[in-house]
Amino acid sequence: MSHDFDLFVIGGGSGGVRAARIAAGHGARVALAEEYRYGGTCVIRGCVPKKLLVYASRFPDEFEDAAGFGWTAGQPTFDWASLIAAKDKEIARLEAAYQGTLQRAGVTMFSERAVLASPNSVTLTASGKTISAGKILIATGGTPFVGDIPGREHVISSNEAFHLTSLPRSIVIYGGGYIAVEFAGIFAGLGSDVTVVYRSEKILRGFDDDLRDDLTSAMRKRGIRIVTDAEIERVDRTDAGLATCLTTGEQVMADQVMFAIGRTPNVDGLGLAAVGVECGWNGHVVVDEVSRTNIETIFAVGDVTDRVNLTPVAIREGHAFADTEFGGKRWCADHALIPTAVFSTPEIGTVGEPEHVARERNNNRVDIYKTRFRPMKNVLAGRDERTMMKLVVCADSDKILGCHVLGPDAAEIVQMAAIAIRLGATKSDFDQTMALHPSAAEELVTLRDKWVDPV
Repeated sequence: MSHDFDLFVIGGGSGGVRAARIAAGHGARVALAEEYRYGGTCVIRGCVPKKLLVYASRFPDEFEDAAGFGWTAGQPTFDWASLIAAKDKEIARLEAAYQGTLQRAGVTMFSERAVLASPNSVTLTASGKTISAGKILIATGGTPFVGDIPGREHVISSNEAFHLTSLPRSIVIYGGGYIAVEFAGIFAGLGSDVTVVYRSEKILRGFDDDLRDDLTSAMRKRGIRIVTDAEIERVDRTDAGLATCLTTGEQVMADQVMFAIGRTPNVDGLGLAAVGVECGWNGHVVVDEVSRTNIETIFAVGDVTDRVNLTPVAIREGHAFADTEFGGKRWCADHALIPTAVFSTPEIGTVGEPEHVARERNNNRVDIYKTRFRPMKNVLAGRDERTMMKLVVCADSDKILGCHVLGPDAAEIVQMAAIAIRLGATKSDFDQTMALHPSAAEELVTLRDKWVDPV
C-alpha cells in the first residue's frame, strides 16, 4: 500500500484496457492514462473504421449483381461526407463503451499523456503530477511510418485517410501490406482511380503465394493499377495535383498520396531510456514470455512490443499479464496458429503455414489440396471473380498445416477452421466431416485430389 496504485497502464487501446479491467477484477488498484482517445488504433483509426469503409466500398458490387437476380433500380449515388459522419458516430459510441467498461471496473482514468519517471512512477505531462505504482504496463501501440523523403509533407497515412473531407478522384498508395491493399479496395470500390506502388515483386509479403497472386489478379481486374519493384523517391505538389516520382523514372499524378509502408512502436518521449528499459532495433519494447521488460516492475503488451501486431493478440497478452501478476493464474499468450484476415476485395482469411514455409519446415514433405471456383452468387450475377481455397497438409502426419481462403466471407470461414487446426485436425478429419450444402466452406471438406502443378 506504499504506492498510489498497484498498476498503472499507459495507453487506452485494446491491450491496455483489457489488462486494466482484468487486474481491477482481481482486486488491484488500477489507473490508466490515455492521451488521445480511448479504444486505441483498432477502434479509433484502424480495424473498426476500416471495415466500415470496406462495407461501404462493396455496395457497388451488390447494386450491379442485383440485376442478375431480377432487381431493377435507379442509379444509386454515394456521399463521402455521410459515410464519414456515420463512421464517426459509431466510433464515438465505441469509445464511450470503452470508457464505461473501465469505469464499471473501478479503474481511475487520466485523459492525458503519461511518461515514465522511475521504475515505479509516471508523470502526467499536462498536470505535472507524479503517480507511483507497484507495476507499470506500457500499451501505447504503434504509429504509421512515413520515412524521410522530399515532399513527405504532402502525403497522408491511414490515420488521415479516415478524415478526408472528400473522396479523392485519384490516389497513389505506397505499400503492399494489409493496410495498403485494404485501402486500395476501399477507394477503388467507392470510385477513385487507384495506383498501388510496392517495392517488392509481389504484394502481401509472408502470405501464401496463391493468395498473393490471386488477389493481385483480382485487384487488377477491378481496375486497380499495381506497380511492383518500385519505390517513391519524392512527391511534388503541382498545379495539376501531386506528382509521385518513382525509382523507375515514372511520374504518377493523383489528388492524394497515401503511405502504408509499415508502423513503428509508439515509444517517442515515453522516458524508456531514462528509466533503463531495453528497446529493440526499431524502438520496440523488449519483453519476455510474460511481457516483462528488463526492469522488474515494468511490462509491455501489444504492438509496442512488435511481436504479432494484431488486436486480438494485444488483448490476449493484456489478459495474460493481468491474470499472471494479479490473479495468481500464470499463463502466456500463445503466438502460434493465429488466424488473420485481409479485408481486401475479395478478402483473405488465413491460418497456419503458407506453402513455402511448410515445405521448408517439412523437407518438402507436404501435400497441397486446392480449388478455384465461382461462388454460387457470382453465377447469376454474371461476375467472373473466383474463390480460392487451399489446404497445406503434412505428408507424414496428415495434419493440416495451413488453411488459406480468398473470396467472400473468407475471414468467417477461416476463424472456424483455425479451431480445428489448433486442435490438431488431420486431412482425414476434414474428409470425414459432413459438408454443409450449399456453401462455399463445404469445399474445405470435399477436397479429395492432391494438387499437381501444371507442367
